[in-house]
Amino acid sequence: MMQWRIRAAVVLALLALGGCFQRKATRPSSSAAQPSAPRGSGGRYAQANDSTPARIPDISTIPEPVPRNEPRSAYGNKSPYSVLGETYRVLPSCKDYDERGLASWYGNKFHGYTTSNFEKYDMYAYSAASKVLPIPCYVRVTNLENGRSAIVRVNDRGPFVANRIIDLSFVAAIKLGVYPQGTAMVEVRGIDPDHPQRSAEPARGDAVTSAPGKTPKPLLYLQVGAFADPANAERAAARVRAAHLGSVAVIAARIDGKTLRRVRVGPLRDAADADALAPKLRALGLGEVRVSIDN
Repeated sequence: MMQWRIRAAVVLALLALGGCFQRKATRPSSSAAQPSAPRGSGGRYAQANDSTPARIPDISTIPEPVPRNEPRSAYGNKSPYSVLGETYRVLPSCKDYDERGLASWYGNKFHGYTTSNFEKYDMYAYSAASKVLPIPCYVRVTNLENGRSAIVRVNDRGPFVANRIIDLSFVAAIKLGVYPQGTAMVEVRGIDPDHPQRSAEPARGDAVTSAPGKTPKPLLYLQVGAFADPANAERAAARVRAAHLGSVAVIAARIDGKTLRRVRVGPLRDAADADALAPKLRALGLGEVRVSIDN
């Protein structure tokens, strides 16, 4: 009953934004072919659970989208907006967007239903959902675990769950190797349609073609804060260590001309470990917990 109420709250919130939310509020860490989800508010979906289609498509016959300048959608771009008690702000542009995090995917359950900009979700097209990128826009997503990359068109909002930065269409998940494992560590880079190659060349896009066994596995951490004051960083690290939640390190990083000290826990084995650990770290009251990925 509680899951149903959460689901209903998400649907109503997204309808208020002028777009329709059309995926469950969480993603599985594995076995994504059959993720479990409660039925949507009022029986919105024909299926109670997400699934893969009976036939896996031949992705060699499905072209990736060609980035082009498109007007900002009248729907799905309200900023700020709130879902499940969290507030998000839509970026003015995706041209300089460059973020690493965890990707998930959505499939058959949502195929043909309305996205946040009132298009129809097509799991056989290269599309994606983002919490913060403007709709529509184009990004290149690179799977940091195998080097595969693809261009996708962002036309939806989500996934509204911690530790995820993008929700991929089923076809994009196949191309990137996110299906069937369920999640993957990715880099998402915004594309400037006027200069698509300059803004979207993946760092390791050819690695899987030439020598997939040599693609180094990235390291996954949870970051509990970034502090300008070294003393504050050490106090936060000491608090995490006292909770015995894993290996803790303070890493200095140069960001926008300033030196910040990141307090991180890890490395972790996978997204499931990150999902299990994140609530425990949030309970310490140290601030936002976010995924951090190193090559």
